[in-house]
Amino acid sequence: ELERAMAGKPDRFAAVPTSQDDVCLIAFTSGTTGQPKATMHFHRDVLAMCETFARHMVLASPDAIFTGTPSIAFTFGLGGLLVFPLYFRAAIALPKSGTPTALAEAIEGHRATHVFTSPTAYRAITAWKSEFDLSSMKICVSAGEVLSKTISDSWHAATGIRLTDGIGGTEMIHIFISAAGDEIRPGSTGKPVPGYTAQLFDQNLRAVEGAGTGRLGVRGPTGCRYLSDPRQRDYVIEGWNMTGDVYRRDADGYYWFVARADDMIVSGGYNIAGPEVEAALLLHPDVEECAVIGWPDPERGQIVKAVVVPKQGAAPGPDLAKALQDHVKQTLAPYKYPRAVEFRDALPKTMTGKLLRSALRPK
Repeated sequence: ELERAMAGKPDRFAAVPTSQDDVCLIAFTSGTTGQPKATMHFHRDVLAMCETFARHMVLASPDAIFTGTPSIAFTFGLGGLLVFPLYFRAAIALPKSGTPTALAEAIEGHRATHVFTSPTAYRAITAWKSEFDLSSMKICVSAGEVLSKTISDSWHAATGIRLTDGIGGTEMIHIFISAAGDEIRPGSTGKPVPGYTAQLFDQNLRAVEGAGTGRLGVRGPTGCRYLSDPRQRDYVIEGWNMTGDVYRRDADGYYWFVARADDMIVSGGYNIAGPEVEAALLLHPDVEECAVIGWPDPERGQIVKAVVVPKQGAAPGPDLAKALQDHVKQTLAPYKYPRAVEFRDALPKTMTGKLLRSALRPK
């Protein structure tokens, strides 16, 4: 269908005089934290994401073949499935659909070398590894949601390839913290991509020096420019793009994701990171997917609640809930266990496949 549509279009384009600071792209956020926001990016921003993340982390050549599942309507897919292949003069093999099965078929059928998708898809493909020939892969980039050490290690064991993790955002156009090759530390997002600077801040917006935990701020060749949106003042503070994430920085300068600031659960005076509990639950053999949220409680303020999609063959009910609670108590500090467990057939997600925790919270 695409080829037929292309056949009726002219193959020449009139050159239009533009400057590097002209707006060339308006991209919308996926709306995981509320109403989607329109972000403006200049011509130079598109080149900047190539000269930063792509140049230092993607490491492709003209004989590379890119594939993946993110929509090119969102900047993770725009980079991985359009701009980066053009930058490297490489080829693109788009899957028939955005499912993990279609992606595995595209990798095998087109001998794809560079893959862009979410941790959920990598986890699914790991289970089917023996059904597909994935030996052509060289670089696999993960973004869009938290990449747990469990998924990273499972993918490495199945394929011999370490997943290239990264945090980016529509506001920044693409990934600004990552690591590649021998620099990868499973479980860590990585270090600032060359060209970017990251800093952690406490609740009073004072810089956290050295190893520590705080709100992530970043600046570099790209930055947030919301289109006629007062939320710009909340995102950009004194030149720093405040991503809304809480990170821990270790003594070596690696950044480790803790939680979205609004995913921190305060229960009985304890601060509990929902993604940490999710990672523990995913280690249980009966858990396919899960989301952990704070739930109102008259005594504790909030309690930890887990919404779980059981694996096929697992029986949801009180026995499984108790088993999951005991599992978390044995894996993490006992106070972090989910006091409430709800079973569902599926979890709500955005168009880009991100978990939509806001849809699970009480209205």
